[in-house]
Amino acid sequence: MSRWLVEYVQKNPLQSVLFVALAGVFVYFYGFVRLWSGGDQSTAAWAWSAWNPEGNQEHGKLVVPAILFLVWYHRRQLAEAPKEGSNWGLLFVAAGVAAFVVAARTVQARLAIVALPFLLFGAIYYLWGRRMGRILLFPCALLIFAVPFGALEQATFQLQFVITGIVDTLSRFFGIRIEAVGTTLSAADDSWNFDIAEGCSGIRSLMAMTMITALYVHLTQDKLWKKILIFCASAIFAIIGNAGRIFTIVLVAKYWDPKIASGMYHDYSGFIFFPIALAAMLAFGAMVNWRPKARPVVMKVNRVGPAEGIATRTVSGISKVETDDY
Repeated sequence: MSRWLVEYVQKNPLQSVLFVALAGVFVYFYGFVRLWSGGDQSTAAWAWSAWNPEGNQEHGKLVVPAILFLVWYHRRQLAEAPKEGSNWGLLFVAAGVAAFVVAARTVQARLAIVALPFLLFGAIYYLWGRRMGRILLFPCALLIFAVPFGALEQATFQLQFVITGIVDTLSRFFGIRIEAVGTTLSAADDSWNFDIAEGCSGIRSLMAMTMITALYVHLTQDKLWKKILIFCASAIFAIIGNAGRIFTIVLVAKYWDPKIASGMYHDYSGFIFFPIALAAMLAFGAMVNWRPKARPVVMKVNRVGPAEGIATRTVSGISKVETDDY
């Protein structure tokens, strides 16, 4: 990768200078121009402060490392791709600039982050052309997960009732008597009760699982329809993971100690969510890619007297020969 960069700079000094200039503009406007919080924060500083547990947006801090990993993962394709600039990239740059200007005028920092993938993709397309843009399209689009969508918390409120219903059904199936009222789960003997809060079923797990699913389908699936199908099911994976996590809390409260269940175990049960949700994602991916194994077809040839006939038929790469003697 580094060798390719050296060779590219030597062959394309003007484009290299332009790239460095554009990178400097990005760093300046996003890292140093203070537009938010009354002129006290740059876009980068505002985003970092918004990626916090209180807003259920911790996943935002993982976006940039994920993008850097994808660039490294596609390093060979990037080195081998033809690099011919295209003016079509300026359309995306213009869209990004317009979004940033509107963000500044309306004091909407989220919109400034939305502008970033347009600016980056447009610059890549303008400098290096369609093939490079196609390879880096997904890494650029992944930046949308860096936008703090805290306002969507209200939209995920219904998930709390879905989780409550699933946990109630699981508990009854395993013979645990509980009562589910709204988003509250209570033991039949009133020995404990838990309320399913937004953090247990809302935007935090949904956005994190959606980002993980996007990475999974990008790296493992070869067909567009498979990618879309599995990605659209990411909300289901999040629901399964949350329901499994909360059900384990019910089990701990029932068979161990309600105080431990609502205290220490609850605080660390987030580690239970991801194995369950990831297992659901991998299982669904395996179902989407499942194909029945083709059975070999055998052709029988009879041998009569001294003459002997042998016939072979190959099906799905498997050859078999059978003869019958009389």
